[in-house]
Amino acid sequence: MTPPAFPPPALRRPAFLAGAALALCLLLALLTYRSLFAYLLDQERQHAAQRLDALALSLDAALARHESLPGLLALDPTLSALLDAPRDPARLAAANAYLEAAQQNAQVAAAFLIDAEGLTLAASNWRQPLSFVGHNYAFRPYFRDAVEHGLGRFYGVGVTTGEPGYFLAAPIRRSQQLRGVIVLKIGLESLEQALANGGDPLLLADADGIVFLASARRLRYRSLTPLPEQVLARLRDSKQYGEQAPPLLADRPLPAAGLSRLALPEERPRERLVHSRPVGKHGWRLVQLGDPGEARTAALAAATATAFACAFALGLAAHLRQRARRREELRRIHASLETRIAERTADLTAQIAALERTKAILRETRDAAVQTGKLATLGQMAAGISHELNQPLAALQTLADNAQALLKRNRLDEAAENLQLISDLVGRTGRIVRQLKSFARKEAPTPQPVSVDSAIEHALLIVEPRRRELGASIHVPDADPARQVIAEAGRVEQILINLLRNALDAVADHAAPRVEVSCRRNPDDGSRLDLCVRDDGPGLSDEARHHLFEPFFTTKPAGAGLGLGLAISQTIAESYGGTLSARNAPGGGAEFVLTLPAVSPEGDSDAAPDA
Repeated sequence: MTPPAFPPPALRRPAFLAGAALALCLLLALLTYRSLFAYLLDQERQHAAQRLDALALSLDAALARHESLPGLLALDPTLSALLDAPRDPARLAAANAYLEAAQQNAQVAAAFLIDAEGLTLAASNWRQPLSFVGHNYAFRPYFRDAVEHGLGRFYGVGVTTGEPGYFLAAPIRRSQQLRGVIVLKIGLESLEQALANGGDPLLLADADGIVFLASARRLRYRSLTPLPEQVLARLRDSKQYGEQAPPLLADRPLPAAGLSRLALPEERPRERLVHSRPVGKHGWRLVQLGDPGEARTAALAAATATAFACAFALGLAAHLRQRARRREELRRIHASLETRIAERTADLTAQIAALERTKAILRETRDAAVQTGKLATLGQMAAGISHELNQPLAALQTLADNAQALLKRNRLDEAAENLQLISDLVGRTGRIVRQLKSFARKEAPTPQPVSVDSAIEHALLIVEPRRRELGASIHVPDADPARQVIAEAGRVEQILINLLRNALDAVADHAAPRVEVSCRRNPDDGSRLDLCVRDDGPGLSDEARHHLFEPFFTTKPAGAGLGLGLAISQTIAESYGGTLSARNAPGGGAEFVLTLPAVSPEGDSDAAPDA
């Protein structure tokens, strides 16, 4: 039999220590949770007891305030007179008026007079449709208690109005003989409002455990525990809470105190912390259904924090121990590293020198490529430029000969006009030559503010022969001297010339070729300007969009271009921290967007170019 395989001692010890640390953290977390949860529950019980004490005092005061009033009302001779002659209209009117005034002054719900047989003779609500007059209430417990014990107390739902209230009744006697009973009905709306203002559910239950006041109406007229049959029979006889038997408040009997998981009406089962307190002289009980969730959450949070704190402390101790063990090892490694670093530093120094040489070669190559692109552009436009210069030269020759002939004939005014035309043509030719010299000049990389309007104007002057050859229209934005970018004038013009020539070539076959130049703030970065050149040509194919800025890629016929213009233009744009992109315009045609850092209104660039 093969013996069981055990991990080597080098692995068993760390695993044992890790398990012991985990067990310690869990034990501390459990102790923290239990002690803090018990403490918070005790605090909750104290707060609930204070709140229930305050409500009990308020209820006792509200009930005791009117207890002597029925006995005082019974002394009035108006009521005794009516009991002597129940059918006398004058005495009945006087009794109704007296009870109505008493009800208003005492601010009770109702006051009414019952004869010895339980029949209501007069009431404060005699004017109302649901008056108590004519109803027999001998079955009500408050009537029997007043007759038998001298004062009747009862809370129930009115059998006439359907409105609940607290009834106080006192007998009216003459020579120890019962003549009638005076009854007050008191509303407990203020107490119910006080119950509703609390956060947790609050209940007021009678001696049988039936809730008759609650912070939520759906909890009223429900029993805390199952009711015995004799209690149900008594409730049916007295109609204390209507005709229906009170259902259970929760899905199980409510305990007197402690934690219990209950499902109240229209709620899911949840844990409740039950607090109760007896109140009054009737066996009533105030019950609060607290929520231990906050206490449990706080205890759990504290336990979690304790576990993490313990784990952190143990981890820190292990780290310090490990650090001490590693410190010596690091000392040994340090010496060997210094030697290797010295060797590596020498290698890196040589590589950096080689990299600097390579970067210098790349800069020279880039500048040469840019200059080559300029000259290639000039070469492509040579025929048009030659035609642009030949016309003024031929006109100069003709105008000079005419001027000589006019001078000989002494026609000085006409000769002066010819000379003025000669001056204008010389100026036009000079501007063309200066622009060509400026465009062809090899510039030093010195980024500075460049007028967008000037760059567009000079680029249009260069491509004018091609535009006139095609009969195309080029729309440019309105002049704005504040519109400037950080670059070099000649290179911005080179990019625009490439874009304009490509746009003109794209619309060469159109009957009414059109090119549009626009300038706007970049929507994603307000510190940059977008120069857009759009044509109404056939647009860019998928293949062209993927390879558009690759060197030597061109969609023109053989001999019409080298495919370097867009690649060089993109290189120039990126050297100033800008971009050059292309897309198909929504309305048709292609649109090229040159994005460059803009100059702020104060004269400083909004973005520093990487030249």
